[in-house]
Amino acid sequence: MKTEGRNAVWELLKTDKTIEKIMMERGAQGSLGRIFAEARKRGVRVQFVDRAVLDRESAEKRHQGVIAYSTDFVYADLSEIAGRDEKDRLVVLCDGIEDVHNLGSILRVAECAGAAGVVIPKANGASVTEAVVRISAGAAEHIPVAKAPVNAAVDELKARGYWVYALEAGGESIYKTRLTGRIALVVGGEDSGVRRLTREKCDGVLSIPLFGKVNSLNASVALGIAVYEVVRARSDG
Repeated sequence: MKTEGRNAVWELLKTDKTIEKIMMERGAQGSLGRIFAEARKRGVRVQFVDRAVLDRESAEKRHQGVIAYSTDFVYADLSEIAGRDEKDRLVVLCDGIEDVHNLGSILRVAECAGAAGVVIPKANGASVTEAVVRISAGAAEHIPVAKAPVNAAVDELKARGYWVYALEAGGESIYKTRLTGRIALVVGGEDSGVRRLTREKCDGVLSIPLFGKVNSLNASVALGIAVYEVVRARSDG
């Protein structure tokens, strides 16, 4: 959903609605500075573009230099995803996944593997947009997604009896780790990987062996391998 105009976008920022991004005219001044500051405070991504881009996006050409994009997707609570007494439970955490195609694919993989839910960061990451829902092939409609600070989510999951592992190069082979019980997997951003502080909070770092010339896997591909290793471990009992 698009919201156009300075006053309308300012009022939108006062609500609890999920704002995917704000497009703002490059070099604009005045009240746009206040909108930019509030957007940064909320962790909303701001993209600066030429006025011609806004003109193309605007339905009535009355954008006043700013257009916001929001979604009506209903997020779950982290406590709902974490669960209570289940012996075996799988949760996926995204640390800085910014590409909507990767997030959509992650939701699809997690849902297919029977994960209890996916946690995405409140800021500095992609939200569940119409594009994400489409790319997930509808999986976003069936798997709970929570928004929470990643490090706080790691702490809460550990307190609830989860073993939390970062998927990152340089760790123990995922094929040598027993992945039964309550497991949470953290997948990092496309370029940055899992952040250092988040890795340090995890119980361990798991790596997928690579034998080719390329030194990394796409985030959603790596997660797909990892979650099905969890499925295999549970099947073996």
